[in-house]
Amino acid sequence: MKKPEIANMIKTGDFMTNYHDQGEGFPVILIHGSGPGVSAWANWRLVIPKLAPSRRVIAPDMVGFGYTDRPEGIEYTWKVWVKQVIDLMDALGIEKTDLVGNSFGGAMALTLAIEYPERIRRVVLMGAMGVDFPITDGLDSVWGYEPSVENMKRMLELFVYNKNIATEDLAKMRYEASIEPGFQESFSAMFPAPRQQWVDFMARTEEEIKSVKQPTLIVHGREDAVIPVENSYKLFNLIDNAQLHVFGHCGHWTQIEQTDKFTQLVDNFLGE
Repeated sequence: MKKPEIANMIKTGDFMTNYHDQGEGFPVILIHGSGPGVSAWANWRLVIPKLAPSRRVIAPDMVGFGYTDRPEGIEYTWKVWVKQVIDLMDALGIEKTDLVGNSFGGAMALTLAIEYPERIRRVVLMGAMGVDFPITDGLDSVWGYEPSVENMKRMLELFVYNKNIATEDLAKMRYEASIEPGFQESFSAMFPAPRQQWVDFMARTEEEIKSVKQPTLIVHGREDAVIPVENSYKLFNLIDNAQLHVFGHCGHWTQIEQTDKFTQLVDNFLGE
């Protein structure tokens, strides 16, 4: 039986990218976060069908994650991830797109808006990295994940305010995903300790962030234990054409804890 995580394959540069593609109209690309066992499907499965009626929704597995190829000897850097998104757009014949980036994906969306302003129309940053901040214990333990169902359950509880979401079944599903062949190897190679360096590595300068001219929606959960809500206030103060929405009683997984409100917010913003 085909896994729902695996959708379409297309050549992006030197490797094949697994991506979901639903709906018609102006495109939006959803970029997932960097948790263990993550894939585009794991992050966006609730969001894709809600956004697809009014636009074309594309959600790739970033290289090193999910079911995209893991090329021998690849160095995982933001340049590689950003190039993958541009290569994906070129391969699909997309001149211009909207972007939604979650966490690590937020840093990628921000970087794409800075580096390729002519290719990006609107930006949504959700629980985003991309600014300097002292690494949280939450993020340090997410990136330092060692595979076990218990550790995965602990991870999931970090991501949500409502702990009922972090069920045994979800923990088992994400654990299974984290131990697929090659998954943990690439994950543990990506963010070795000391992990503050990877926060710094994904941060852009204030000048660069101020250069973002695209309309930008910034979304955060107030109780986020992985990426501090202060990041979003910082981004809001630096990006000229920005709006900020903070959800109370919400952790790092806004798109899962507040699916309906989040998708309505995004849908309205992208449709403006």
